[in-house]
Formats: sequence, C-alpha cells, structure tokens
Amino acid sequence: MSAADLSKYTIGWVGMGRMGYPMAERLAKAGADLAVWNRTRSKAEPLTEHGATIVDSLSDLASRDIVFSMVSTSNDVKQVLFGDNGILSGDATPKIFVECSSISVEASAEIREAIEARGAKYIASPVSGNGKCVKAGKLALVTSGPRDVFEEVRVYQEIIAGLGVTYVGEGELSRTMKICHNVFLGVVTQSLAELTILAQKAGVPRHAFLEFINKSVMGSIFTKYKTPGWVKQDYTTTFTPELMRKDMDLGLGLGREHEVPMPVAGATRDIIQQSMGHGNNGDIDFSIVLEYMAQCSGIEKLESEDVEVADGLEAA
Repeated sequence: MSAADLSKYTIGWVGMGRMGYPMAERLAKAGADLAVWNRTRSKAEPLTEHGATIVDSLSDLASRDIVFSMVSTSNDVKQVLFGDNGILSGDATPKIFVECSSISVEASAEIREAIEARGAKYIASPVSGNGKCVKAGKLALVTSGPRDVFEEVRVYQEIIAGLGVTYVGEGELSRTMKICHNVFLGVVTQSLAELTILAQKAGVPRHAFLEFINKSVMGSIFTKYKTPGWVKQDYTTTFTPELMRKDMDLGLGLGREHEVPMPVAGATRDIIQQSMGHGNNGDIDFSIVLEYMAQCSGIEKLESEDVEVADGLEAA
C-alpha cells in the first residue's frame, strides 16, 4: 500500500498506551496523514520520526476525517470525545470514529448514539493481541457498524492488523465478539496453567511441555508468546488480573442475558479471584495465575528455567 493510496483521508489518533502506540506507529510508517494526541505528550513524540504530527489539544483532532481511539475504559472514551476540550467540544466533527478500546456493549451503544447525533459515523473495532503482536504484524481486529463505513476505513485497519480484520455485522456485535474472545483467553490460560504445573510435578520441565504444546495442534500465537514468561517467571504486564476479571464478569453477564450456561468460565473467574486474593494482583500480567496453580499444588515458588525459548513473534 503506497502513501498515495492512503491520502484520501486525514487520520487522528488518541491513546499512546501499550497498544495504542504501536498501532498508530504502523499507520505512520505506512504513510498515513496522522495527527496524534496523548495526555503525556512525550509518549507520542517518537512518532514524529515517521511523519506524524502531535497536536496540543483533543479538539485539534476535530478537523480530521477519521479518528481512532485506543484507551483504557469507557469513561476514558467518553472523556476524550465529549469532555471539556474533547474532540467534540466544539462545532467541528470528524466524519468517522473508529473505537478500538475494550468496552462494554452498553457503553459502546451509548457512544454510538451520541456520535451519530452529531452527524458522524461510528465503527466499533476491538482487537486481539498485545503490543508485541502489533509490532510483529500479528494483531487481529473485529469490526461492527455500517458496512459501507467499514469499507471506507478498512484499508487503515488492515495496516494496523497484520492478521486481518473480521466484519461481523451492525451495531455492537464486535463488542460481543471481544467479550467472548477474552473469556476464551481466560479459560485457555487457566487450563494451560493447570496442565503446565501437572506436567512439572510429574517430572516434565515447563519449557519442554510448552515446546511440545506449541508444536502440536493445540499451539497458538498466544501459547507461543506466553511461553518465555512462564519459563522465566516474567510476568511483565500485557493485561492485568483486574482487567481479566472484569472481562470474565462481562462474559458471564452476557451468558445470563442470553440464558447460556457457562460453567467453565464461571470456575475460571473464581480461580482468577482466588489468585488475586493471594497477592497476584496489581500492575502484573494476568498469566501469573500459573504461580497460584503452583502454590495450590504444593510448590511454594516456581524457579526460572535456564533455557532460551522463542516467543514466535518477529517484528514486521
């Protein structure tokens, strides 16, 4: 994709966190006309090396054609859009908003209604992956909203998401997809933690067990990039236990709404809570549930294995 092909629209971006920065960076490197706002300006400044512009105020993004947002919570989204000096605090309105944060169905619908009342279009587009996945070109996006609007922003989304974009329909269906995805993430992590500890107590080194899983039909991008952390006991934050618990609760609530029993998800949510109650909480990765499974199995402390293992991610 050439820079000329991206010149149809000007792009605004809000959010320079663990996900937002590398996502915006892919657009900048591709040659998009990109203007960026972040509460801490210094976090965005490296993007200027790739041609991006940093604006001083959120309202400066109101003249952009398309604005992407990638922030932490629904309240953050509302603040950057509708708050004092927010993007929509003045008379100007971007044509399209692409909201990539992980927020609830209800909050997304509320935001959609307010944006459409201003005459703009709204696409809900949460993601699957972490910052390393973005840089490696192994991020996936799921999108919902008007199909014709999706087609207008699709080229930009495909640059961000190396694994592609899935359109699932109108309204907030992508938010439902994201909730289901994250419940699956929690369940897979818990199951893998149990079996990793089982294999270790039976005499199999963690690195060997995980290597085999990653080579088998059960391996995935996720199991591969979590392997180094579980071998070395490195729980550098990608997604906190608190955020995982929140998404498990959202999924269980969705199950109750649609009368779908979710016994495995319910048990997983409780184990995450128990792990948090035993101190595995705060600014640490949710995969630290491995440590709790070890403690429950009579292993007081997991020891790092002195083996180099690949995470399956190579920067793209």
